[in-house]
Amino acid sequence: MDISTITDTFDSWTDTALGWISDNGDWLFETLRAGLEGTYDGVLWLLQLAPFYLIAMGAALLAWQLINALAGVLAGLALVFCAVMGLWAETMSTLALVITATILALLFGIPIGIVAGFGRAFDRFLEPILDLIQTLPPYIYLLPAIALLGYGPATALVATFIVAMPPAIRLTALGIRMTPREFVELGHATGLTPWQMFVKIRLPFAIPSVMAGINQSLMMAFGMVVIAGIVGSGGLGETIYSAVRTLDIATSINAAIAIVILTMVLDRLTQSAASRAKGGAR
Repeated sequence: MDISTITDTFDSWTDTALGWISDNGDWLFETLRAGLEGTYDGVLWLLQLAPFYLIAMGAALLAWQLINALAGVLAGLALVFCAVMGLWAETMSTLALVITATILALLFGIPIGIVAGFGRAFDRFLEPILDLIQTLPPYIYLLPAIALLGYGPATALVATFIVAMPPAIRLTALGIRMTPREFVELGHATGLTPWQMFVKIRLPFAIPSVMAGINQSLMMAFGMVVIAGIVGSGGLGETIYSAVRTLDIATSINAAIAIVILTMVLDRLTQSAASRAKGGAR
């Protein structure tokens, strides 16, 4: 049997399996789609409650508190510029997608990372899986999601969730393993239970690494939601995709600027929060 025959057989099995899953799990995927889109709609509704200037002021105050006054002014003005370009609704839609996908990734990634931090065998088992997820082209995750969930925000959320989870797992596991040996021995000497050891000793040392994982998950999510614009996810990614299709260069540049602004603001805020957590752990 030559290689082409093996490849054709594997492709046939894959298509058959995907078709069987789609036919027999339709109720499950419809429920999943409704839950994901409902969560996204809720986050977007909250973001759209306040006018753009209040959100810009909130970001400015947060940046002022976490970084400095200049960073606060620049963050506020940058977000106002997104509204001036007429892309505020798309910016909030993108932010809602990123927040929803990142929260889901952290809800799964941090507990898995904690388990991997304690269990070396489990960590070794996860390593090649995480390497594979981070190595494959992001478009790969859109194809099965489209087949099972159709076009829309749910597909974008699933693909973004997959891409954003590995950094949270890796850096959480690293943080758990970074606890100084002398503090662990001190905990054993004072008779701490395993739960007390985790809460009082391991977790405080792990928080800076966990915060770095949150930052990296956010950055990965931003990269994916732009690509996910091709599946009708809404937001700035879909704006760029539509502009590329119609050769609307000005709109694509404006949307790209808005994405850069949003990414930089969240990156600086989460980096500063991670630095403070690191300083507090010392």
